[in-house]
Amino acid sequence: MQLVTKYIPLFFFISTFFIVSPSQAQKLKGKNIEAVLNEAYIKYKDVEEGKNADYIKELANVPSDLFGIVIVTVEGKVYSIGDVTDEVSIQSVSKAFIMAKVIDEIGADSIAHAVGVEPTGEVFNSITAIERSKGKKINPLVNPGAIATTSLMAGRDSVQKWYNIRNTLNSFAGRDLDIDWNVYNSEANDNKRNQAISMLLLSYGRMYFDPLQSTDIYTKQCAVSVNAKDLAVMGSTLANGGTNPLSHEVVILPDATQHALSVMATSGLYDDAGKWLFYTGIPAKSGVGGGIVAVVPGKFGIAAIAPPLDEAGNSVKAKLAIHYIIEKLGVNPYLVEPK
Repeated sequence: MQLVTKYIPLFFFISTFFIVSPSQAQKLKGKNIEAVLNEAYIKYKDVEEGKNADYIKELANVPSDLFGIVIVTVEGKVYSIGDVTDEVSIQSVSKAFIMAKVIDEIGADSIAHAVGVEPTGEVFNSITAIERSKGKKINPLVNPGAIATTSLMAGRDSVQKWYNIRNTLNSFAGRDLDIDWNVYNSEANDNKRNQAISMLLLSYGRMYFDPLQSTDIYTKQCAVSVNAKDLAVMGSTLANGGTNPLSHEVVILPDATQHALSVMATSGLYDDAGKWLFYTGIPAKSGVGGGIVAVVPGKFGIAAIAPPLDEAGNSVKAKLAIHYIIEKLGVNPYLVEPK
């Protein structure tokens, strides 16, 4: 593969994600974050809509009443409520952080060329999306693009690649994360569609390591266990330009962070990505394990976990709660008061 180094301004049209106006900053300072968290938790904790994912059999066994919300600011302050230490599998939320690391390693232009950054307009595991564009118009936040992105992770063999992926997730979270082997085995035993996706990508020259090994690494990546605080710390690392505000480790550089957030903004919530961006203006990523992480650049990362999902595969309660908090804190970057 030839890596592209020429700069192309791919994301100028959403660069305003990195602007928080003085009026917004003042609103955030004037609000009691803890009070808003409490409001959101009380407002949505008894919502009964949605159901656990069951196409991965182990996910159906996760308690459906889990609900926790955490905010971690770029100054390292932590605000939380609910079931914030109970773990679920990270699933597709992992895609955002592996994408960010690969962008940091090979450059934004290279991943745009090798994988793509376009919203597909299809379901997250669509084969049609690959065939329609011969694998050229996908992105790292849907399964085909995520598997291709995993194949680009540094490492000469599958052991090194997995080591680097796990270390990346650990660094974003600021602690060593475990694998839920029951979830991994459940997925690995019923993983034919992702294997087919990787082989189809290979036929179009869009895989950069052994396709079946890449799929297996990706499956392990999705089976990593996290809690709501972990996800909020990971989000706050992106909000802080790639430096973990608790451990102070430089995980990725700011240049990679801005491009990762841009893709999260356009493609982070499956088929609801456009509606989410319309209402919140905030980059986010969801997973079928029930977690959602959202990022307010320069301010904080916010995460919520609640396993029951809507038809698009997003946590019902997590989406409602984060939307409510973003609105109450007035941190939508497109909300600008006239001068």
